[in-house]
Amino acid sequence: MASSTTLFNFKPLHHQRIITKSKPPFSSPRFISSSINNHFSPTHICFPLLTSHSLHNRKFHVQAQKEYSAGNNSESVASDETSQEEFSWSSVILPFVFPALGGLLFGYDIGATSGATISLQSPELSGIAWSNLSAIQLGLVVSGSLYGALLGSLLAFAIADFIGRKRQLIGAAVLYLLGSAITATAPELGVLLAGRLIYGLGIGLAMHGAPLYIAETCPSQIRGTLVSLKELFIVLGILLGYFVGSFQITTVGGWRFMYGFSAPLAVLMGLGMWTLPASPRWLLLKAVQGKGSFQDLKEKAIVSLSKLRGRPPGDKESEKQIEESLVSLKSAYEDQESEANFLEVFQGPNLKAFVIGGGLVLFQQITGQPSVLYYAGPILQSAGFSAAADAAKVSVVIGLFKLVMTSVAVLKVDDLGRRPLLIGGVSGIALSLVLLSAYYKFLGGLPIVAVAALLLYVGCYQISFGPISWLMVSEIFPLRTRGRGISMAVLTNFAANAVVTFAFSPLKEYLGADNLFLLFAAIALVSLVFIVTSVPETKGLSLEDIESKILK
Repeated sequence: MASSTTLFNFKPLHHQRIITKSKPPFSSPRFISSSINNHFSPTHICFPLLTSHSLHNRKFHVQAQKEYSAGNNSESVASDETSQEEFSWSSVILPFVFPALGGLLFGYDIGATSGATISLQSPELSGIAWSNLSAIQLGLVVSGSLYGALLGSLLAFAIADFIGRKRQLIGAAVLYLLGSAITATAPELGVLLAGRLIYGLGIGLAMHGAPLYIAETCPSQIRGTLVSLKELFIVLGILLGYFVGSFQITTVGGWRFMYGFSAPLAVLMGLGMWTLPASPRWLLLKAVQGKGSFQDLKEKAIVSLSKLRGRPPGDKESEKQIEESLVSLKSAYEDQESEANFLEVFQGPNLKAFVIGGGLVLFQQITGQPSVLYYAGPILQSAGFSAAADAAKVSVVIGLFKLVMTSVAVLKVDDLGRRPLLIGGVSGIALSLVLLSAYYKFLGGLPIVAVAALLLYVGCYQISFGPISWLMVSEIFPLRTRGRGISMAVLTNFAANAVVTFAFSPLKEYLGADNLFLLFAAIALVSLVFIVTSVPETKGLSLEDIESKILK
């Protein structure tokens, strides 16, 4: 397939670009539609990318980049002249779907566990002699995968840059498979907990590797859509877990099937990742760092890029793009050590990236997301739902609503941008938490207020913190420290999740539900100030533009 521009958007620092005045077809931004139907209607779609060294027979247009404000210092992202590349959606789908299965398997564990814990504790339906679990034992079953994910994040920090994004995701699939099989066949509680921990290790690796691989291999203009779409896969996984749980909840030993159902999905993920190429950006970074034969790694990057764009292996266009990318990489890293060290993640531009990415995933958790969903059942019951009989159905309804609202974010993130969705969504989260506090404080006779507040919270979370935090994490770190930086952000997220989950019950008892939601509302307002003052707009920028313009 013909192509005319550079995939990676690396800009040679010493080279001055020359832009022609001719206007290419489809140069209007409106061509990049926010509708799924419009996305898939053409066979080939043109997206703006950076110019290459050779301007022969190439088409260009100018696309202005938006300004963003950070703190008291207003920085202007310079206008970026861009050209257009033709590619087919068929070449984009598989490099997205197989990594995104890692997110689906994470979501599935959340959904399946809600039904599995009920099945496990039933003397009649558990099919085991040790169903009389204590509160601590049940808590370990529920949170076992979470603590495994914490360990997986630390593991990713140590090995991700060494083994690469592709092999990391294959490893995550293997851990998913082992954890699922061990949990489903566990003869006793200790084995069950071991299986939950192993599955969690897979979650930690997958939640680190999936956004990283997707962001590094997809075109810049649809990076927001695809990385946000991974969040949609997490919600789909939660829904799938709810559905499987609702069908198996009355089956003897149903919890085994609930946990075992993820095994074939893990096999599909592993086999799919095996067929995909390694990230060309990772290969070029290894080449520049001297971590192997330079020529070998360069040729592999060319072949990888060709495969990702549906071109013949080693085609001239991919070769030209890789050559240009290498020029930029060498210029960027010629005065630095071959490999990033631990402390570098917390220095200079890397620290700025960590504050942005880590801050978003921290606020994602400490604004009460796990706790608010804990109250979903009681709130909806107060509005007329019966207790246990409709619990699974209510969960499915909430899951479907999450799916719809996440779809809104996926469709609009590359149109509206990251900041508007974050600012609007977090404002709604703060309002919903105030309403929930008011309901428990003095509006107890108006359950419609609680239901509306709950749906407002879920909807606003799914168009803001849910997908956009992970998108920003995947694109904000410089290439040199991207692997370790993202692992630290993932670790921050899961650690905050664990703390909020653990602290919820004592805080609720000490403060009361009304004051607890008011506390979460105050934190949401702080997070809103953080977003307005510190989070940049990255819409339409390549990963290299983000590194050179925003993190300078």
